[in-house]
Amino acid sequence: MNNVVTYQSEENYAIITINNGKANAISHQVISELNKCLDKAEEEQKVVILTGTPGIFSGGFDLKVMKESPKSALELVTKGSNLSLRMLSFPMPIIAACNGHAIAKGAFLLLSTDYRIGTEGDFKIGLNEVLIGMTMHYAGIAIAKSRLYEVYLNRSVNNGEIFDPTNAVKAGFLDTIVPQDLLLPTAIKIANMFAQVNKKAHAETKLKVREVHLKSLEKAIELDLKGSISLNP
Repeated sequence: MNNVVTYQSEENYAIITINNGKANAISHQVISELNKCLDKAEEEQKVVILTGTPGIFSGGFDLKVMKESPKSALELVTKGSNLSLRMLSFPMPIIAACNGHAIAKGAFLLLSTDYRIGTEGDFKIGLNEVLIGMTMHYAGIAIAKSRLYEVYLNRSVNNGEIFDPTNAVKAGFLDTIVPQDLLLPTAIKIANMFAQVNKKAHAETKLKVREVHLKSLEKAIELDLKGSISLNP
């Protein structure tokens, strides 16, 4: 089986790259390999740079799996929600280097990191669940509430509004944008800066700052497991 996620270890940071086809879809395999890479970064105590491939960070969950059945959809979404929970409480800083489009779970991955760098260009970033017939899950709402600016929350979650990189910064999906050729160099520069932060202080402070949101996300995942997730016609 080919790896759909790669891990590159450097002195102060590790680059985790999602490389799963044209849409960089988030599948069971991608989630499994992301968790293994996070295990390695945690063991090595490395700042993480999470990135995709040129033009696409991720287009979201694998739609083939999502359309199989409500059960298969719920299983994949739950794994994705638990991945976000892990990332939001991860002891080392996680930087997202967003190469282009970030839709649905791709956008949720942005919301699950500590610092988000986007690239200039005609790219789409946002939560399109209601556009494709999916009632937003509780965990998705919890993540969005914790990271999006309130004025953009309803526009993103209820209305499925999709943003260009500039407006994605205003909404709260990204922290900054840079020219495409500066994306990885900027992420590396920030990773080296984050490597100077006291690891124990960072990990403990992150949990304090996000305590309420992490508890809300845990409860949301439990609520999702009691219901069902499907794509409406």
